[in-house]
Amino acid sequence: MKEISELNLPEDVGYTEDHEWIRIEDDEAAIGLTDYAQDQLGDIVFVELPQPRDVLGKGEEFGTVESVKAVAELYMPIGGEVLAVNTALEDSPGLVNTSPHSDGWIIRIKQSDPDELNVLMNKETYLKILEGVA
Repeated sequence: MKEISELNLPEDVGYTEDHEWIRIEDDEAAIGLTDYAQDQLGDIVFVELPQPRDVLGKGEEFGTVESVKAVAELYMPIGGEVLAVNTALEDSPGLVNTSPHSDGWIIRIKQSDPDELNVLMNKETYLKILEGVA
């Protein structure tokens, strides 16, 4: 497992205590699993994805990731409508491990309430949470 100092945690995303990240891109947002979470889970072997057009609220479960160690639920950092799912994960779930903040994105949504972004953590705050966990 990686040391906290070895984690790839981009500055341009928001983080949740459940270890999801969200990157706002115009009026859409990409959501995925953080480098810390994928590292803790180990080799990802399956990703359960929601359906496009599903409308989910902040905190609702939108899927699961299964690794050789465990199954983990994925939670919506903010509410919104699912615009796209990363179908590449069906054949290559390991993208969550090798590229968690780019090719390993899980869903893209149209956000329903931009004010929900205010509760997300920046990189520095997320690192403080991890230092308490690790």
